[in-house]
Amino acid sequence: MNLPNKLTIFRIILVPIMVIIPFFGIQGEIWGLPITYLIIDFIFILASLTDKLDGYIARSKNQITAFGKFLDPLADKILVLAAMLLLVEMNKLPAWIPIIVLAREFLVSGYRLVAVEQGGEVIAASKWGKLKTVTQMIAIILAFLDLHAFGECFTGTLQGGDFVVNVIVTIMMIVQTVATIFSGMDYMRGIKRYIK
Repeated sequence: MNLPNKLTIFRIILVPIMVIIPFFGIQGEIWGLPITYLIIDFIFILASLTDKLDGYIARSKNQITAFGKFLDPLADKILVLAAMLLLVEMNKLPAWIPIIVLAREFLVSGYRLVAVEQGGEVIAASKWGKLKTVTQMIAIILAFLDLHAFGECFTGTLQGGDFVVNVIVTIMMIVQTVATIFSGMDYMRGIKRYIK
């Protein structure tokens, strides 16, 4: 097994570790943020970095494998959805956001199955897909550093740094949701082609 695939497996292993952190009931704060949130955020950032690293190594050293092509996008989906569900459980994110992300992922996976069945090629990530990925990562990382719920900046109760962070998280979550919808529509166009 090559290094990129090992990094992908490592990313998957980090997900259950990230998910069980809240069950330890870790007390204390650093810079006014619960240590639990900081640990989860650190694990998420580390896992996200392995995503960039394994892709770079696989391409630069020509170590792209069928196993990697299958597991890498799956690992990304598991990581993002696990983080979003943690944010829902912490009352930092409304459930409709990960539901949209999940629906898009099912759509993309279905499209890929149809494309392979028909002997076609999977379309490359569009500008919407790239925007979705970048804003998704930034939004999730900042959401764990935000002490307030999604959209609380619009209530007029937040001030200073709390307001700024909440505004950024809220905007990034909205942008990534819109990009998720539009990138899903790109795949819908691809599916239509195969249905015809």
